[in-house]
Amino acid sequence: MVHIKQVELSHFKSFGGTTKVPILPGFTVVSGPNGSGKSNILDALLFCLGLASSKGMRAERLPDLVNHDRNTKGASEA
Repeated sequence: MVHIKQVELSHFKSFGGTTKVPILPGFTVVSGPNGSGKSNILDALLFCLGLASSKGMRAERLPDLVNHDRNTKGASEA
């Protein structure tokens, strides 16, 4: 059985810089207000596993998945 321990997002969609999300054994919940990037975490995980395409992640093309905001330092608060 495979257990994913952490998802690390680096300039992915709404996340500028690098953001690490630990996936702990048991029940892991990602919560936050609308627009905070919760669905982007799932999109990244599914994309890495080969289960999602760019169009399935509300992006016209793969470069649209990259965060180009150069003003962001560290993890995004979006």
